[in-house]
Amino acid sequence: QLQFVESGGGLAQPGGSLTLSCTASGGSLPSGAIGWFRQAPGQEREGVACISGRGTYMNYGDPAKGRFAISRDSAKNTVYLQMSSLKPEDTAVYSCATTDYICAGIIVPSLYHTWGQGTQVTVSS
Repeated sequence: QLQFVESGGGLAQPGGSLTLSCTASGGSLPSGAIGWFRQAPGQEREGVACISGRGTYMNYGDPAKGRFAISRDSAKNTVYLQMSSLKPEDTAVYSCATTDYICAGIIVPSLYHTWGQGTQVTVSS
């Protein structure tokens, strides 16, 4: 059964960088789009970025534009989220999931499935 395992979270200083990994286990990386999401305490889950099945199209939520980059390596069954210029408001649990829809427009969590456990990102000095 396909599962996603997120890793790479941790403590970062404001202005710092982290790279998160979303690795498929129990199967190959799905051929469809994959998205990264985050959820801060007391807030709803929000879409951060998504990437198409072939890795040729990327889409970003407003908080991620200009600072985050999503990529996928099918040979490693992994999707990455490179985060830079981190801010305290980026603090959240980050998780990944796949969708049967295309990666376009607003990244809507309800359209995604097969959620991983998530990895905690804390941005603090």
